[in-house]
Amino acid sequence: MIELFPDGFEEIERTDGVELVAYTDPSGEERLWKVFGHASGSDVAEGWEERWREFHRPARVGDLWIGQPWQEAPADAIVVVIDPGRAFGTGAHPTTRLCLELLAKLPRGSVVDVGCGSGVLSIAAAKLGFAPVVGVDADEHAVEGTRQNAEANGVNVSVRQADALRDDLPDADVAIVNVTHEIVAAVARQNRWPRLVASGYLVSEPPALEGYRHAERADEGGWAADVFER
Repeated sequence: MIELFPDGFEEIERTDGVELVAYTDPSGEERLWKVFGHASGSDVAEGWEERWREFHRPARVGDLWIGQPWQEAPADAIVVVIDPGRAFGTGAHPTTRLCLELLAKLPRGSVVDVGCGSGVLSIAAAKLGFAPVVGVDADEHAVEGTRQNAEANGVNVSVRQADALRDDLPDADVAIVNVTHEIVAAVARQNRWPRLVASGYLVSEPPALEGYRHAERADEGGWAADVFER
């Protein structure tokens, strides 16, 4: 489906599986038939172009409110506005909220956000008073997305393209690594940051990081995030 519809498609949970839905034309329906051997089609209702917005929900984490440009933010919140694009991360995933919950408790200082995606963690860190903040990602779209979102939020976030497994990463007081279990472990082996806020894995797979001791854990919906200290 990603190859057929790189601009996006919809996943709908059904009792007997997952339904994949693409908004397309007759030629797209023909491609579905050729690849999957079957497909069903129906005319879409008026206003389908804006329907994708319904699937984005704002998130509240303590004083932080994370939402999209078309949503109204509460007056009592620290507002982080993320325009969903081609980079991962809108604040809706539990691992994002868990990282922010733990980050908010830490002493303020410099931050490097490894695998910054849309920049939601970098921007939130800057809004919480961490500085300087650097976001790094191997994906050029993520780098550009973080840069644009940081500018829209009026915060100073330095962004660069880098591979966490091969390139040198910036020094900082805190490294945020919300990617995968394997990348968290690989980044930690550099043993360069006083504190690590790590996530991207399940409660059932806690990482044991060489050179770090476990300080705190938070979990939600089967996902976990941890603070490690050197």
